[in-house]
Amino acid sequence: MSTDSREMLDIVCRTAVLAGEAILKVYAEEFDVRHKADKTLVTEADLAAERIIVERLMAAFPDITCVAEELCEAEGMPPCCDRFWAIDPLDGTREFVARNGEFAVLIALVEEGRPVLGVVHGPAVGLTYAACGPGTATRRRRGGAPEPIQARLPPPDGLVIVHSRSHENSRRLAEFLPAYPVKARKSCGSALKFGVIAAGEGDMYPRFGTTMEWDTAAGQAILEAAGGRVETLAGTPLTYGKPGFKNDGFIAWGRRA
Repeated sequence: MSTDSREMLDIVCRTAVLAGEAILKVYAEEFDVRHKADKTLVTEADLAAERIIVERLMAAFPDITCVAEELCEAEGMPPCCDRFWAIDPLDGTREFVARNGEFAVLIALVEEGRPVLGVVHGPAVGLTYAACGPGTATRRRRGGAPEPIQARLPPPDGLVIVHSRSHENSRRLAEFLPAYPVKARKSCGSALKFGVIAAGEGDMYPRFGTTMEWDTAAGQAILEAAGGRVETLAGTPLTYGKPGFKNDGFIAWGRRA
């Protein structure tokens, strides 16, 4: 990890924590929820966190484009470029509204189609996952220091499948899982699922529907730094800077046997 990468990661981590503090202020009170054009949810916490993130990243790195969820909703998608920030200020708005704590701030740097730096910060659960290249993945618990994490090899007694709470009983998941030796299933909200696998506490996260690149870039950067991988359903690497910044289905895996 170069000095420049370490300094950049420190700035992004601090930015994510500040955004998380703004989110928790809204979380502690009554708040309004509205539906966007695509029927997803948005709250004042999403908007407040994104303002902090975009302002700080633009000040620190004015030459890097910000592709941020709420900004794209308000102003339209920017042109695809080789280097950009992929930002989801509040991933897991459903979890935020349900007040189960499983939401996260996501910030990733994408270069030439690959997420090379990522931070997943769960302000309510007190966890921050971060990485900026192979072997750099860490998890920091609230009040503690960052600790190295590593994805694990497939356990001989079966896989732990990590999936979205809202997709726990989906038909696609039920059809998919019998092809694999499954020991247990673990539901988890937001991109915190990538952190579970990166820390060696799960083995596979399948996602069949459409997502946006800002939903996956930070988690992918961390998981790949920890030795895991993220692939399309066709088995090719999940890449970035696609038209409309949209992903089709994917599978996040732990370490390859």
